[in-house]
Amino acid sequence: MRAIRTARLPLLMTAALFALTACAGPSGSGETASPAEPTSTPTPTPTDPIAEWVDERMSQLTVEQKAAALLMVHAPGTDPAPLRAYVDAGVSGLILMGDNVPSGPTELGALTAAVQTDAEAPVLIGIDEEGGEVQRLPWDGAAAADSLRAEAPAAAQAAFAARAAVLAQSGVNVNFGIVADVTADPDSFIFGRVLGTDPGGSADRVAGAVTGEQGVVASTLKHFPGHGAAPGDSHSSVPTAPLTIDEWRAGPALPFASGIDAGAELIMTGHLSYPAVDAAPASLSPEWHRVLRDELGFDGVVVTDDMLMLQHNGLPEYADPGENAVRAVAAGADLLLYVLPSDPASMGISIDGLVGSIVGAVHSGRITEAQLDDAAERVLTLRRTLAN
Repeated sequence: MRAIRTARLPLLMTAALFALTACAGPSGSGETASPAEPTSTPTPTPTDPIAEWVDERMSQLTVEQKAAALLMVHAPGTDPAPLRAYVDAGVSGLILMGDNVPSGPTELGALTAAVQTDAEAPVLIGIDEEGGEVQRLPWDGAAAADSLRAEAPAAAQAAFAARAAVLAQSGVNVNFGIVADVTADPDSFIFGRVLGTDPGGSADRVAGAVTGEQGVVASTLKHFPGHGAAPGDSHSSVPTAPLTIDEWRAGPALPFASGIDAGAELIMTGHLSYPAVDAAPASLSPEWHRVLRDELGFDGVVVTDDMLMLQHNGLPEYADPGENAVRAVAAGADLLLYVLPSDPASMGISIDGLVGSIVGAVHSGRITEAQLDDAAERVLTLRRTLAN
């Protein structure tokens, strides 16, 4: 959706300069060319310190460590020890649910501080803090979608700026809070959480929300490619949308494109299907990941919705958590989200098992080494960015 990327501009300027130089060169009139001016030393291309750091860290990681770095998990309760154990196992992120929230921001800050072990690359600590229907922190008093969608986009910016400040105060650095879905159907599962009932209105408020969070917490847009067009609850089914790709581009795509342009660092893919594009859920769809990267130009972290939702829907093709993880990474996901119970084995899950499935897929060629490296690099880049 971008006509010309800014990276092309230096090439165009170089071509123009070459043309001007050619015009100023010796003519065919027999004139003697003046001596060439001494060639100046080219100015070195500035280095990107974050990219350099990521390259260095990547060079130290094993395949197993790279696979573990693609995981963001949950452990119930306000005791930081189980959460810290996951960090020590090499995961890149933790998601806090309501059962992790203590009595106030000071206590939550102590919990998040206790799980941070790498000052150069902070653990991603995420939370679903939309406000309204989905709110984890009782002390978040900022306005939510039910009122913001009737107000100007500036109100969304102000609300999410206030929300981001509350999160950052307690050490939360990623908000899974910006709903870019759009629907006007009050019976829709997602209606109470959307920032707009039409694509244009949603797009403006999504951009405002991202701007409000900018530089304070990392923003996440959800649930790509759009839950509003897919009736049903993806916590217990794989909802289906009837739209063609062109209908999607003209409607549900707009809030995501707007949020990306505003600088959102993460996109959350939904466990929902657009059969005209791909029968697979978007979270497991190579085609939807291609659209997100190539058409919308998103180069940040793609995180799945809770992967356990696929198992909860009861469909046999999603019964194996290891296979689900492999399919997600092979499709293009960077970060796999798991809202784990206190006993993950009850869902057939362990960190070692998930890592083993991903590593096995790399060895078999189902996931290329380049795919694994790209995903781990994007996650590490986000973590390093949050340290600055």
